Amino acid sequence: MTNAVLPRPRLGSGGADRPLWVSVEGVNGVGKTTSVRAVAAAFGPRCLRLDELTDQRADSLPGQVIAALAATGDVCLRTGHPVAETLALLALKFRESERLAAGLQDGVEVVLEDRGVDSVAVCQAAILHAESPATPALAIAERILATVRRWRTMPDATVLLVGDTDVCTARFAARIGRVVPPDAQAVIEHTGRLYRQLAAAEPDRYTLIDVSGHGPEESAKAVEDAVRAAEARREAARVA
Repeated sequence: MTNAVLPRPRLGSGGADRPLWVSVEGVNGVGKTTSVRAVAAAFGPRCLRLDELTDQRADSLPGQVIAALAATGDVCLRTGHPVAETLALLALKFRESERLAAGLQDGVEVVLEDRGVDSVAVCQAAILHAESPATPALAIAERILATVRRWRTMPDATVLLVGDTDVCTARFAARIGRVVPPDAQAVIEHTGRLYRQLAAAEPDRYTLIDVSGHGPEESAKAVEDAVRAAEARREAARVA
C-alpha cells in the first residue's frame, strides 16, 4: 500500500492508462475507513490510499482547513456559512485530484479514496437544505456535483456502504468521544438518504453494499470484491 504523499500538480491526468479511481462513501460510523485501509493493505504498492479529509495531518493544508471548520465543535463542520464551507471542501477535493497524475506514482493501478466528492455533495446538500428548505436537497447535491464535473472527472467507481443508522451513530459517537446531538444526527440521517438517491441515479458508477450485521473483515472483503469487479469491468472495456 502507498499512503498518499501526493505529487506536484500536473495537467493531463486523464487517459485510459491512468489508475482506476474508486471512492468509498457512506455515513459516519458505517466502516468506510476501516475497510479502505484493509483493502489498500491487501492490494499493496499498486494501491494509493487517499485518506478522508478529516483524517489528514493537522499541519497539512486540508488539516488546517478542517480544523478551522471544526473550531465551533460541530461534528458536521458547520460554521454558519454553508456556502463557504461547501466551496472550501470542494477546493480541497479539486486540489487533491489535480495533484494526482498518471505516471507520477510508479506501479499504482488503483486510487482508493476514503470519501470523495459525493460525500461533499450529500453532506453539504443536507446542511444547505436545512438553511433553504424550499430547494430540494437532492437538487442541491446534483448542483454541487455538476460543479465538480466542470473541474475534474468523477471517480471511475463508487462503493457506497449502508448500514443500521443507530449502530452507525453509536460507533461514530464512540469514536469522537461524545454524544451526537439531535440536529447533527438529523443531518447524518438525511445524508444517508441522499447517498441512496445518488446511487439509484447512477447505477453504473455506484455499487451499494449493505454491511448491516457485518464485522470489519466481512465489510472489507465486500469492498475488495467491488474494487476488483470494477477493475475487471475496466479491463473488459479496454479490450472490447
